[in-house]
Amino acid sequence: MQVPLQITFHDVTHSDALENHIREKAHKLEQFYSALIACKVVVDQPGMHQHKGKPFNIRIDLTVPGSEIVIDRQQDEDVYVALRDAFDAAKRKLDDYGRKQRMDIKAHEPVMTGKVARLIPEESYGFITGLNGQEYYFSTANLAHGSMDQLSEGTEVHFLEDAGSEGLQARRVTPKQGG
Repeated sequence: MQVPLQITFHDVTHSDALENHIREKAHKLEQFYSALIACKVVVDQPGMHQHKGKPFNIRIDLTVPGSEIVIDRQQDEDVYVALRDAFDAAKRKLDDYGRKQRMDIKAHEPVMTGKVARLIPEESYGFITGLNGQEYYFSTANLAHGSMDQLSEGTEVHFLEDAGSEGLQARRVTPKQGG
């Protein structure tokens, strides 16, 4: 990077271990996309008045040739999970940006259909069984409209398949209309 990494903690206690973890993640991004000019990471924990847990909000601002890429995700009560998800999103956006720069055409992913198999609403996640018989993990971060209230076991849904770190994951989950 041409500009040194900037890390800011807001309403979060600074920890050397956390800072080193962020530095490692940023270094991996730079290895993945060598034209990265600058990276700013803000770790915030808003929501002081929520009844359950305080999710971490991770914001990553990337400066690349000709553009800025921003990832702003309120993810998880575990800061390391929130960071992993935010940096994974940053990598995907850098990959998309690189394709556009190279004028590669990105094929649209096929939309899959399945049914909600299990919901664990108190932990904000659940599982979908696809028509192919595979099981897919999803969390509120994977919902197209961000609320589990519209889902129940057996609800038919549309989703995109993704390979998560611990198995198959459903993203952009939406209830099937009329289903």
